[in-house]
Amino acid sequence: MNSVQSILRLGVDVGGTNTDAVLLDLSEGSRRGQVLASAKHLTTADVTLGIQNAIDSVLTHAQSKLNIQAVCIGTTHFVNALVERDPRRLDRVAVIRLCGPFTHGTPPFVGFPHELRDLLEGPHFLLSGGLQIDGSEIASVVVAQVESACDEIKRQGIRAVVVSSVFAPIDFEIKQEETVAAIVRKGIPGMDVVCSKDVAAIGLLERENASILNAALLRYAKKTVIGFEKAAQALELKCPVFITSNDGTLLSCAQAARLPIRTFSSGPTNSMRGAAFLASLESGISKQSALVVDIGGTTTDIGMLLPSGFPRQAAAHHEFCGVLLNFSMPHVASIGLGGGSIIREDPVTKKVTVGPDSVGHRITSESLVFGGSTLTATDVVVAAGHASNIGDESLVSEIGQSIIEAAQSAIKKMLQNYLDAMKTSSQDVPVYLVGGGSILAPDVLAGISRVHRFPHFEVANAVGAAIAQISGIIDSFEDTSTIPIVQVRADVEARAIARAIASGADPHRVAIVESEVIPIAYTSGRCRFYVKAAGDWSGVASPSSMEVDDPLRLETSTGETASRPQMVASVVASAVVAPVMRTASDVLEYEPRIEGREWLLSEVDLEWIADGCYVLGCGGGGSPLHTFLELRELVRSGEIVRVIDFSSVPSNALVGWGGGMGSPEVSSERLLGKEYQEASAELWSLIGIAKPEGLCALEIGGANGMINMILGSTKYSDIPCIDGDFMGRAYPTWHQTTANVYDVGGKGAQMLPSVMSSGDGNIVIMTKAKRDIDVDASLRAACVEMGTHVGLASRPLKADYVDIAMIKNTVSLSWRIGRAIALARRQSSLSRIGSILVDAVGGSNSAKVLFMGKITDVRRRVYKGHTIGEVVITALTVDDDVDGDPDHPMERFTGKLTIPFKNENLYAEHTADDAMTTMVATVPDLIAVLDAQNGAALGTPQYKYGLRVLVLGITAAPQWTGTERGIALGGPSAFGFTHIPYKPLGKYTQPRSVIEEYACNS
Repeated sequence: MNSVQSILRLGVDVGGTNTDAVLLDLSEGSRRGQVLASAKHLTTADVTLGIQNAIDSVLTHAQSKLNIQAVCIGTTHFVNALVERDPRRLDRVAVIRLCGPFTHGTPPFVGFPHELRDLLEGPHFLLSGGLQIDGSEIASVVVAQVESACDEIKRQGIRAVVVSSVFAPIDFEIKQEETVAAIVRKGIPGMDVVCSKDVAAIGLLERENASILNAALLRYAKKTVIGFEKAAQALELKCPVFITSNDGTLLSCAQAARLPIRTFSSGPTNSMRGAAFLASLESGISKQSALVVDIGGTTTDIGMLLPSGFPRQAAAHHEFCGVLLNFSMPHVASIGLGGGSIIREDPVTKKVTVGPDSVGHRITSESLVFGGSTLTATDVVVAAGHASNIGDESLVSEIGQSIIEAAQSAIKKMLQNYLDAMKTSSQDVPVYLVGGGSILAPDVLAGISRVHRFPHFEVANAVGAAIAQISGIIDSFEDTSTIPIVQVRADVEARAIARAIASGADPHRVAIVESEVIPIAYTSGRCRFYVKAAGDWSGVASPSSMEVDDPLRLETSTGETASRPQMVASVVASAVVAPVMRTASDVLEYEPRIEGREWLLSEVDLEWIADGCYVLGCGGGGSPLHTFLELRELVRSGEIVRVIDFSSVPSNALVGWGGGMGSPEVSSERLLGKEYQEASAELWSLIGIAKPEGLCALEIGGANGMINMILGSTKYSDIPCIDGDFMGRAYPTWHQTTANVYDVGGKGAQMLPSVMSSGDGNIVIMTKAKRDIDVDASLRAACVEMGTHVGLASRPLKADYVDIAMIKNTVSLSWRIGRAIALARRQSSLSRIGSILVDAVGGSNSAKVLFMGKITDVRRRVYKGHTIGEVVITALTVDDDVDGDPDHPMERFTGKLTIPFKNENLYAEHTADDAMTTMVATVPDLIAVLDAQNGAALGTPQYKYGLRVLVLGITAAPQWTGTERGIALGGPSAFGFTHIPYKPLGKYTQPRSVIEEYACNS
């Protein structure tokens, strides 16, 4: 093959310290993959200049610039603009949300930290529109509303607009977002418009957040990519310029200018993809899962490569700059280990620690081996004889052997712990080392089949940029009620392949690299499908993906259009300033506000209650996040949320109760409207009362633990919430409540009548049932027809009945749990989180740490709308474990713990090393699994291999355990485990009331 036929690719990766470039030969045949040249240049303040310098250094090795097929750049330009909060590179953003009557309590920007919200927040509008989970419209787009919004956006001088619609990612036919985008462009020529469905997947608030960040960068992104193209032109390159994305695929400059957010994590992705490519060039290495370890000067990034050669993606939700997002990013763990990590020996204990602080880029002047005075990890490696070509060996000859061995042991332990946490099974996998600091890694690591160092490992990131591919992604809900899942999956995969080819992938090289079917809890006949296809670029420039006005379906005015759309002015100052909880002292000194035996909740209280509610959910109940955000907005705007003890309830009072019913997948997209308020008002009207004297949570576990606080706020009903609930935890069905335990008739009389509201006009009333279990079954069937998430209010109960049936002070309990987690985080005492929580919930007589270890197996399936499965947790060995507090040694466990779950955790069975089994806890006692690294509760969908977890057991209230009916409704036999008897975990301790504790101080 002559040089004219050569296919060359330039890869560039911009890092914090260096900009790397490689010239890669991608010609077919024996030369494919050969790195013809590589270069490192310091990243310049003008990043584009650094890119131009790096490229120029390798161009001399190309016989002809005409052979260069493309320039592929991985850049930090856009992510840095947000990290640095640079107002010169960021614009204010207006948001048009199509939601109908839903989501109004959680408006755009609701989850943004103050400083970013102040910088980016423009006007936002909550308009007619949105879809249900089945693809039908919540409401049609009303043109006049959109046009009125455009007038206000134009008046405020906004440059970028986000259009977000409920369930937009499944809107393939009606195309509401596209319709509104066309109206905006027509009404405000030249306006930058971002449709949320183009940015991220299911999860309205997270997708909208990502779209806002993307829109804020559009003006700067356009300028930047033009600079990239000019740099290529200045070097007389005639080939197209691409930008690498978070998932290892290519974006054209036009696409990157439209979707800069897709480049945020391209650096770690390029390293992993480059490592996979370098591995493929080695004989004897087949496509396989592998861990890539990129060790730099300050930190180490660890990611999992799939057999496809693409990195495993992060969990559905992740934070960036304090903002919760859900766009595709690689799952990367970063630790404070690098060549410049500082080594210290405690003068008293002689314990040797490594990092996390580092001399960073100053290593050539500050480390011992280069004549400095600071002992670093590089010094230890040189002193151990593993890197004789670095610095002056004689300068580290005085380092003691004990320090060398202890430091190497600490480095090995750090790597082994994080590598194991990143694995997806207990099977040994290989490690691919890249980065200049890879000399730190030992050649043998536990759980690792082999440690590889490939040629050109130091520029693997630029290699990854050079070999990036073209992808097509489909993320949608599909009907599986009449078509087999296998067939639906095949159809979705075909659509993904077609999308990749349309974007420029070679039809002969495109393949499915990810395909996942995700059941929807509490729902049958529909599944979520996530499929990604990818292939080599065909060499033909892909369409620029420039947006055009599309004459899509427009709904004409229907009378309601004349009204001005709801608009929230930008940067509204909070009416109430929350106390700041930066330190442990802040947490310890904080006192809740008690006035006249009423607890007036602050946003600090709400945050702690939300964290506690998720723990008490025992793996189920759904995340309280969105409920918390709505309540926080209410409190910030000056509304009041009150909590009272039961002792303050009048003897003749009626107490309302209820909450949300349905699928968490729906409520994460179609955020709360007023469905619960409507159901409650309809019920109160039905039974002839204005309103009850108090409200009580159906279940304290999960989101329902806080929903009555919204209804009871001064914005809506102004009713105090009682400190208690009717489960003391979360359960999967409505009849599993203590209100039903004491209803011995067995026909659900204390639950009926119940009223259910869809939130958009449909009301269902149930007045009588043959059996109590029929109440949940009947209402849940109607719930599916009403959008798969509804508000449900049950018959208000008399105070004397509530006194018997309600589990008291569980709001206080959730507050104490959340406070304990906050304190442990700020005291850096997460190693003691178990004992701290045990103390918070009543002491060792009523609670205990059942187990600590790592998740080694998870199995789950959906049966009749419920997620069923089991998780296996294996004890950590001493070598596996992290260093704890020597003054408070952690309890050590052996063997493994198995926890079956049906939405919530059902029992915990211990298997000893000698295979003897012991039942350590069962329902109705509470079994909560927490992330041992941050103290956060884990829902059953979040269980995954490698997580370090703590299992907390809490004794259930006597409302469950004191009667045979309570055990029958809430014990093991209620879930089909008739062979397992209930044995109390301990002795129940009623939580202390927050009002009782702090009333005297107030």
